[in-house]
Amino acid sequence: MGESSKQAIFFHLEASFHVKKDNIPKNLSGFKDALEALFGPGAPYIEKTITKRLHEKLGLKPDDTCTDFLGCVYTARKRTTSERERVTK
Repeated sequence: MGESSKQAIFFHLEASFHVKKDNIPKNLSGFKDALEALFGPGAPYIEKTITKRLHEKLGLKPDDTCTDFLGCVYTARKRTTSERERVTK
């Protein structure tokens, strides 16, 4: 997605669904619901793309077995927390 597309989506997330960009990590289910409302049947593709980029940014190997968006994000969060704990010990 280009920058203008992302900005338009963030605008609609906030204006129509009251999901602010900075609060997405704390409101994942609201974010998922908003994506489904905005993109309908295309939402799973967007979710998969987001999950892939999240793994890349966190330096994690993609989890190809993960099919549920919320589960994938929570698992990535747990994996990074575990990695940080292991490194600091």
